[in-house]
Amino acid sequence: MERRALADMQITVVGVGTAPIGSGRDWPVWWGPQDEAESSRTIHTALDFGVNWIDTAPFYGWGRAEEIVGRALRGRDDVLVFTKCGTFPDAEHGSRMDLSADAIRADVEASLRRLQRDRVDLLQLHDVDRSTPIEESWEEVQRLIAAGKVRHGGISNHPVEDIERALGVGPVGALQYQYSLLHRDPERDVLPLAAARGIGLLAWSPLASGFLADDFDVGSLVADDFRQTHPFGRLDLGPLRAQLAQTGRRHGCSSAQVALAWALGADGVAGAIVGVRAPEEAAELPGAAGLSLGPSEREALTAAAP
Repeated sequence: MERRALADMQITVVGVGTAPIGSGRDWPVWWGPQDEAESSRTIHTALDFGVNWIDTAPFYGWGRAEEIVGRALRGRDDVLVFTKCGTFPDAEHGSRMDLSADAIRADVEASLRRLQRDRVDLLQLHDVDRSTPIEESWEEVQRLIAAGKVRHGGISNHPVEDIERALGVGPVGALQYQYSLLHRDPERDVLPLAAARGIGLLAWSPLASGFLADDFDVGSLVADDFRQTHPFGRLDLGPLRAQLAQTGRRHGCSSAQVALAWALGADGVAGAIVGVRAPEEAAELPGAAGLSLGPSEREALTAAAP
């Protein structure tokens, strides 16, 4: 499987995302029922097919995803583990951000226990905390790197001004932003910055929460699945679905693999995070990693997107 540079690491172009497998009814984003044994088999299938990194977060099921990853990877040190920090439960709003130094350090210590590791390969500031200057947050990340608990620091879902301010404190090893055919905001400024600064971007939700998958049907989801009321569900996806299927037939692959290849073809993108939930979904990852779309194919897909 193709690998690309992310800081001093070489990562496969697709990685395992764990938000769906960490999902629970006690968490703001419910993906429907998920069995831990199935989740573990899914992770092992992805690794067997060559994937070499997993992205997780304390936020995903309030630690459940990290615990599942920790048990699935017990005894293995050949897999890169990326996590995040700063998101905490909040009774009124569901979650809150706290990127103070104490909160970051406590979050990392808890993540290491759940992951059963001495160090994470990438620690990412999950979302914006406007009550804490990013310089203070980034100084703490640098201290954790110096202490050997974190290999690299990354920034997720922040405006480019915050990235530039963090760079004034210390290196930024990676960026993570939502990016897909249905969400192209990073093209305005984040991807150009990533390419100019040589910082790899990890695209989260490259399949638009499943809306770009071949057999996706909102009607088949459980009643309280968060995608029942997702804004993507109000879009006319017919032309895009047809173009994805047509391109897939040309290459002998699925629409989901085409959508992933589209995201991976953007300048600055180092990898795509795919929230696989079943072994058969994990088995599709190499097909997406090996697919290269021509300029005219990319243009046709972009034009078909609402």
